[in-house]
Amino acid sequence: MKPAIFHLLMGVTIMSAILTQRPVVQETVIEAIPFPLNYLRAPQLKTFHHSIDVYLKDSNATGNIYFARHFEWQGICRERWFFECISADMLQSLGVFITKEAQQQYVCETFAFQKIACEVNTFAIKQCSFSLAFRFLVDGKLVATGQQQIVFANKEKKISRLPEHILEKIRQYEVEKGE
Repeated sequence: MKPAIFHLLMGVTIMSAILTQRPVVQETVIEAIPFPLNYLRAPQLKTFHHSIDVYLKDSNATGNIYFARHFEWQGICRERWFFECISADMLQSLGVFITKEAQQQYVCETFAFQKIACEVNTFAIKQCSFSLAFRFLVDGKLVATGQQQIVFANKEKKISRLPEHILEKIRQYEVEKGE
């Protein structure tokens, strides 16, 4: 008997027991049928990973990393992501990317000689702009988060629509805001 039919008959039997107020005892052996779990999961989206080495030049006299370095790291990771994942020429023949807004939230201190792991995703993708989400980690522990809103402008510096093939690449890294 097919599982869908079995469930339907089982529901009718239980319903008739409820309606007639008579207990119905039915013993059934159910054979498990493998169900591919990939039907239940959304496709895995990409996250860009980049590693940053931190040196004494990045720190103050006590060894704490200057807060401004986190913005510098956003720029480094953003440029590496554009180069490796979107367009190696940064779309220079079509226009420019402009950072409209940037934010950084510090979770805990970082120190010289730590290796900073940066994760980059996109969100709020529109025709002419998108946002980047940054997560900075040390040994798997979150130390900072940040975001940037990026706008695309043509050579005349007028806001322009991103080419569709570029939007498709950007969407591969998209997450819901807050992830």
